Amino acid sequence: MLTISASAKLNLTLEVIGKRADGYHEIRSVMQTITLCDKLTFKPHGKITIESNLPEWNAEASLVSKSAALLQKYANVSKGAAIELEKHIPLVAGLGGDSSDAAATLRGLNELWGMKLPVEKLRELAAQLGSDVPFFLSGGTALAEGRGEKLTALPSPPHRWVVLVVPRIPRLPNKTASLYASLKPNHFTDGQITRRLVAALKEGKDFDASLLFNTFENVAYTVFEGLKVYRDHIMKLGAKKVHLAGSGPALFTLLEDEAQAKDLFTRCQNQGMEVYLAKTL
Repeated sequence: MLTISASAKLNLTLEVIGKRADGYHEIRSVMQTITLCDKLTFKPHGKITIESNLPEWNAEASLVSKSAALLQKYANVSKGAAIELEKHIPLVAGLGGDSSDAAATLRGLNELWGMKLPVEKLRELAAQLGSDVPFFLSGGTALAEGRGEKLTALPSPPHRWVVLVVPRIPRLPNKTASLYASLKPNHFTDGQITRRLVAALKEGKDFDASLLFNTFENVAYTVFEGLKVYRDHIMKLGAKKVHLAGSGPALFTLLEDEAQAKDLFTRCQNQGMEVYLAKTL
C-alpha cells in the first residue's frame, strides 16, 4: 500500500497577459502549496477502481480517473490499482484540488507499477491533463508561465499562517472559463507584478502581502453573487487583507502570528463559515 498527500495551492500572484492563438490565456503566476491536503492510497488490483469519502465527488469526471487512464495508455500496461481518496480540499473552490489529486495519481501509479518514469516525463503527461497539474508534481513555490505549465522553482517565502474561507454561495458551471470570459483588456497586465514578487523571493526579502495580486478579483465580486459580503465580513472580523484564491470563490488571508491566525479562524468558525487553518509549505 502506498499513500501520497495532495496539497492545495494558493496563487500569490495571478496575472493574465492576454489571449493566445491556441485559445488559452497567457499567464504569470507565483503558486504556493499549503498544508491543507487530500490523501490518496494506492493498492495493487486487477483493474482501476476509485473510491472517495466524499459522496458528491465524482470519480468518473475527475482528473484522477483521467490520470490513471493516461498513464495506462502511455505505458501500454494492463495493471490496475485500487485508489482511495480521502478528500479534505473543498471542491471547485480555486484551490487546485482536482489538479493536485491528478498529480498525486501520476506519482502514485508510477511508483506502484514500478515504471520509474522521470519527473520530466510525468510533467509532459501532467500538462495533457490540465494547466495546474505539472506544478503539483513538486509543489512548494514556483513561477508558472505560458498557460501555467512552464514552471520555475522559487525560494519559498517565510512561513505564513493561512485562514481560508469557502463562501457558501452558488457554484458556477464552467467557473474558470466564465471568469476568463469576463476579463476586459484593461484587466490584462504585463507580468511586472509577478516579477516584483519573484525578485523579492530571490533576494530573501521579508514577505509583504501588498505584493499579492489576482486579476480575477476585478470580476469575481460581480460574477459570484454574495462574495463581497463574505470578504467584507472577514475583514470586520480582523483580517487586514483578503485575497481571492485562484478562480475562487475561496478567500484567504495570510498572517505571521499563530495566535492571531487561530483567533481569526475561531471568529470565522463562530460565524458559521466554512473555514480552514493551514500553513504555507
